[in-house]
Amino acid sequence: MTSREILDRLSDTLMCDEHILSVRERELIVSLLQRARTQAGGNGVVTEMIAQAVGEIVAQRAYGVLGDSITRRLSGHLSHAVPAIPDKEDQEWRGQDQPIPDSRPRTAFQSGPNPVGPIPPSPGPHPPGPKGKTGDWQAQAESVAVLDMPAILPAECAVLEEFLAPSELDDLLQYTLRQESSFSLSEVISPGCNGGMVDHEHRRSRVLMDLGKHNGVIADRIQSSWPRILSRLGHDPFVASRVEAQITASSDGDFFRRHTDNGAGEIALREITFVYFFHREPKTFQGGELRIYDSRFENGAYIPSEDYRTIVPQQNQMVLFASSLSHEITPVECASKAFADSRFTVNGWFHR
Repeated sequence: MTSREILDRLSDTLMCDEHILSVRERELIVSLLQRARTQAGGNGVVTEMIAQAVGEIVAQRAYGVLGDSITRRLSGHLSHAVPAIPDKEDQEWRGQDQPIPDSRPRTAFQSGPNPVGPIPPSPGPHPPGPKGKTGDWQAQAESVAVLDMPAILPAECAVLEEFLAPSELDDLLQYTLRQESSFSLSEVISPGCNGGMVDHEHRRSRVLMDLGKHNGVIADRIQSSWPRILSRLGHDPFVASRVEAQITASSDGDFFRRHTDNGAGEIALREITFVYFFHREPKTFQGGELRIYDSRFENGAYIPSEDYRTIVPQQNQMVLFASSLSHEITPVECASKAFADSRFTVNGWFHR
């Protein structure tokens, strides 16, 4: 068998795996190739560019599947030597309340069935996540050794462009617009408070806790890039014990002042924050930038510096960063003030 034949067989296998390329993505690629042939007059340069982009996407997703496969095989060898005890965190990560068609670890958002729902972030600087948490964290895990926290936590983020397929993006937007009446005022958790409260001096926006079928779509897409995301953030691999998610609508005058996402109590276990941008086109709002601040570790807490990284909302873009980093949303300007013209995001948190 020639090298070309081997690669063709591998391509057939990868192309048929929906964890590598979904049916809708394959249809999109076919459509792009057809347009390249008809509109570009058979220009091979355009086809080559499409092939390179597809190859990079497939390779990235295949790396994740390959890594999962190797991990399972190594775990299988270990299980023959040592009796395995089911791990509660791993079970929650796989999402037992949802059907799993294959043996890959899956991420399942819990915004729907979770009785508590996503918990609002805390305002202002707070102690770091579970690696160096004091107070409530120590009370929950006194037997866990507290590791040294890095002195400087740079405003690193992982950015995934064209995160959803066009049809998936349109479905999410239409679902969001239909749920306008179900959105509620955003809350924050202040230090010393047990529950969330509305504080228009610190945060203004509206949120929807139930993502419907879009939970699984976004979860699968994040999972396919999970090793690459953690590598980009310089973060050690971990299995999430819980994932929160919600849709946020920010209209004219809405904002979120500087805060961290892993304050005290239950949200102290948040490890990675994600923000997915989407909106109606043409885009009619301005502002609403995500600013992520460099932080330094002082007196048991991360203190934000004056240096920050700015992310301008871009259609179909996913951004992930450490939940210990202070960040803010600058005021949104939307002349129409219409809900449909809002800055929409799916934002959420992976718990260690």
